[in-house]
Amino acid sequence: MFFDELTPVFRELAGHPIAFLGGLVSGVLRLNLADDPVKSWLDQQGGVASYPSTASTTNGKNSGPQSISIE
Repeated sequence: MFFDELTPVFRELAGHPIAFLGGLVSGVLRLNLADDPVKSWLDQQGGVASYPSTASTTNGKNSGPQSISIE
């Protein structure tokens, strides 16, 4: 049923309501945790946030535009 799919959401909401609502609000407002003032506020709170790295490993391949040839 539909309620079975929502059970994990309600379980997280009941377990950690502040963190859940904070994540929900930041997702709705599309806040980036690595940008100021959010990053500086998180640092002041003493929380440990995992920021997505800007440099990704691409196994030696260029991550820029690729050229292709269509025949």
